[in-house]
Amino acid sequence: MTRVAAVDCGTNSIRLLVADADPETGELTELDRRMTIVRLGQGVDRTGRLAPEALERTFAACREYAAVVKEYGAERLRFVATSASRDAENRDDFVRGVLDILGVEPEVITGDQEAEFSFTGATRELTGRADLIRPYLVVDIGGGSTEFVVGDDRVRAARSVDVGCVRMTERHLVHEGRVSDPPTEEQIAAIRADIEAALDLAEQTVPLREAHTLVGLAGSVTTVSAIAQELPEYDSTRIHHSRISRDRVREITEWLLRSTHAERAAVPSMHPGRVDVIGAGALVLLAIMERIGAEEVVVSEHDILDGIAWSVA
Repeated sequence: MTRVAAVDCGTNSIRLLVADADPETGELTELDRRMTIVRLGQGVDRTGRLAPEALERTFAACREYAAVVKEYGAERLRFVATSASRDAENRDDFVRGVLDILGVEPEVITGDQEAEFSFTGATRELTGRADLIRPYLVVDIGGGSTEFVVGDDRVRAARSVDVGCVRMTERHLVHEGRVSDPPTEEQIAAIRADIEAALDLAEQTVPLREAHTLVGLAGSVTTVSAIAQELPEYDSTRIHHSRISRDRVREITEWLLRSTHAERAAVPSMHPGRVDVIGAGALVLLAIMERIGAEEVVVSEHDILDGIAWSVA
């Protein structure tokens, strides 16, 4: 067994996994998994730079994670940074801050690398399940980008496109510093047009419609699952490998897009950091399901973070 730690720093959240990995059996025994909404990508789409307050929120989370990694005595740590830090002009400030706090340099990975980690994390434990027909399409809907990966035992094709719940919200729903509450039909149509263009781009290299099982990852998808199940609180055990029909996803998406901030915030399973961006994230999921004709999505709590942990092990 090797005790490893993995950090995934995205546009909206930063997450930590500490686990014991056994490469011989393929088992990853989770010891600690946590997530903090830091909005590292705040304003990046508009300014091209990481905001000072966003960096400080991220560094505060890193200090907390450093203490956890030390407590568990992880032998190896890998820190992967995705969309926001890939795009920012001042990403060197981010790199130096992480190195000072955690002792490792964040790897600003490509979209294709991000896709491979997501696929490994999401599908490694699905191998051998007769009820899930391969090939899989793994869709990781992040804050700044969405990764599409088609594969069987390994990745066949992958593509990252620049649509995510934060990017779409900031681009189309923010007016004079405030998020539209609720958005107008014109704003929703503009988001949908961006998503459809991104799907056209993804289909140039990834055979989305050849997949038989759609696997959805990340906070937008897991939150939609929690809402679909009407959970009294966020419960990873009930969300992991749950299945949501396309009709139910459409129903939830339409409600999210016509609801107010207060109504969304009142959902017991809703993380406060997702209240303003969940509508755009759900719309990305719905558009994907409609494009490929998926009757349902299989929701996974295991994703890029687990893939990073396996890469360390």
